[in-house]
Amino acid sequence: MRKFVELDADTMQLIADHTSEVTLPEKHLLLLESRPCDKIYFIISGLGRSYYTDFSGKTITWNFHFNTAESISKNLFATDYRAFLNNKLSSVAIETLSEVNALLFTKTEVNYLIEKSFTYERWMRKLNEAAFMNMYDRAFTLLTMAAADRYDKLVKEESHLLQMFSNYYIASYLGIAPQSLSRIRSQH
Repeated sequence: MRKFVELDADTMQLIADHTSEVTLPEKHLLLLESRPCDKIYFIISGLGRSYYTDFSGKTITWNFHFNTAESISKNLFATDYRAFLNNKLSSVAIETLSEVNALLFTKTEVNYLIEKSFTYERWMRKLNEAAFMNMYDRAFTLLTMAAADRYDKLVKEESHLLQMFSNYYIASYLGIAPQSLSRIRSQH
């Protein structure tokens, strides 16, 4: 939070009183597609991914969730943000790929914190802006760049993902088959 806002002791205590720490096992589903989304998980440690099922029944990685020095806001929070904000059914599922420690925010707690704390409300606004920019960039990349260019962008901007996640998940994230990823890698 300190990346976006100044925190005082009262705000820190208010937030601590309205969150809970959870430990989730590997292969645990935090969220299922077509289900209500009323929770946000702030990843403390561990790995996860969000994915959707396409028209042919294949699962496609939408995002990765982790907390390391390379993390940006999109990696720290595991939720279907659109569904959470609009009370819609989720478009993605979220699974843990290792044991995950996280802070759990429920929709009720988030709404309470927004009402009670200007600092928290300001933080949420800044997170919303960052989430919009990240998702805009993700969609624009998938729609406008060739597979090799998407790979180059990933290597340039998020090379740490290549060590953290399997080739299968990386290929899925790039919107290509694992064989295509191998071919692109061999040409670079």
